[in-house]
Amino acid sequence: MFKIKNRLISLLQLILVITYIIFEELIWEGIAKPIYEAVHALKILQKIEEKLQKVNASVILVIFVLLLGMVETLGIYAGILFVSGHVLFGLFLYLAKIPIAAFTFWIFRVTEDKLMQFGWFKWLYEWIMKGIDWLKSREIYVQTMERLVIVKVSIKKSIKVFRVKYFSNESPFISKIKHHYRSVKELLRK
Repeated sequence: MFKIKNRLISLLQLILVITYIIFEELIWEGIAKPIYEAVHALKILQKIEEKLQKVNASVILVIFVLLLGMVETLGIYAGILFVSGHVLFGLFLYLAKIPIAAFTFWIFRVTEDKLMQFGWFKWLYEWIMKGIDWLKSREIYVQTMERLVIVKVSIKKSIKVFRVKYFSNESPFISKIKHHYRSVKELLRK
């Protein structure tokens, strides 16, 4: 009985770790963070940022909660579509929500001091951060991240080899493409 309990706990931790890594490493780092940085750099949003500093904290909270609710609803609906066999539409919907999520995160970062004025919001945020810290402190998370680093290095190395082999100036592949291009160009001149 004790072994089964430990295995179930380990399985639950693994599921949480994999879910977190997928969202953190793939979706946030790979897609949402670049969008967030692009959004943050827009001059029009810098003007909006100045105006948001003057808005009442309750209004900011309502805007943030509505955007967050919309993002989470789109994510859940995309998951339902994905599981029900509408994979492409589910994937499209999930990818479409990422810019909204990045914008929502931007609003959070810009107005964090106002949002933290609400005790329940601050408590919830701190509770979520403690949960993430707890998850990151698990041995299974550390081991998975170590493996992920090795996989990333391996993938980057493979991509570099592929680029050198097929897309360097000296590669036979590029030479053939250039030769065919010159041949077609000469034929079109005639």
